[in-house]
Amino acid sequence: MIVVTGATGNVGRALVERLAAAGLAVRAVSRSPERAALPAGVEVTRLDADGLFEGATKLFLHLQGAAGEQLPGLLERAAGAGVRHVVMLSSGIVGTADEDPEHPIHVWHAQAEQAVRDSGLAWTFLRPNAFATNAFQWTGQIRAGDSVRAPFPAAAAAPIHEDDIAAVAERALLDAGDAGDAGHEGVAYRLTGPEATTNAEQIEAIGRALGRELTFDEISVEEAAETMYPDMPRDTVRAILKSMAEQAFSTPEITTTVERITGRPARTFAAWAEDHRDDFGG
Repeated sequence: MIVVTGATGNVGRALVERLAAAGLAVRAVSRSPERAALPAGVEVTRLDADGLFEGATKLFLHLQGAAGEQLPGLLERAAGAGVRHVVMLSSGIVGTADEDPEHPIHVWHAQAEQAVRDSGLAWTFLRPNAFATNAFQWTGQIRAGDSVRAPFPAAAAAPIHEDDIAAVAERALLDAGDAGDAGHEGVAYRLTGPEATTNAEQIEAIGRALGRELTFDEISVEEAAETMYPDMPRDTVRAILKSMAEQAFSTPEITTTVERITGRPARTFAAWAEDHRDDFGG
């Protein structure tokens, strides 16, 4: 049995679908099990359910779906029930030469990684950089018209498809090591898409997927701080915008981890846009 937290998020859902298609026993954690709409045969439950880890040996840990401030207790419950290996979705902001230990996203993920290490459980950390799904922030504007107002048109990243992250998670959960080899245990994988693409190029790619010509209209950082990510704390938004500004003058990291672990190259942002055409009104 594999327990998957954050099972209705972008990565969690993709992972559950993969595991279910392989015929594996999956217990998916959701805040609203009645609305989860996961594949038939998947057991769906809440984080605080009795017997959450009963019969489980593996855990996929998504912080937003696992009550991060109670993480040590959750890991203790898992270990006590027989879970032995945690695959945690962390962040590419951790583990770089120039990491900012005060960045709120860094703090959250670095502390969670340490909690997993301290639990005594075997672990694998997945550290993706930019998510292709970050482009969903533009969905409303694209549905409403042919221009997107946002900062930093030249900011470049190598966005990764959520299913590529799920594919690496699947292998980390399922691949056994050779004799005397711990496999994926004790390894932190840095994950990116296969190529650099700017914000403006992402808008163009979404437009091509929709058969439309979309334009990028640059706005100031000050306006962006007031209008972007309305549900996030303002200090987190400012930190994100600072990172985006730095990307405008740097070359993004590109790894081949997806291909090395799964045997298949990571998908481009253009492929992601085609996969999500309907989300943008296509």
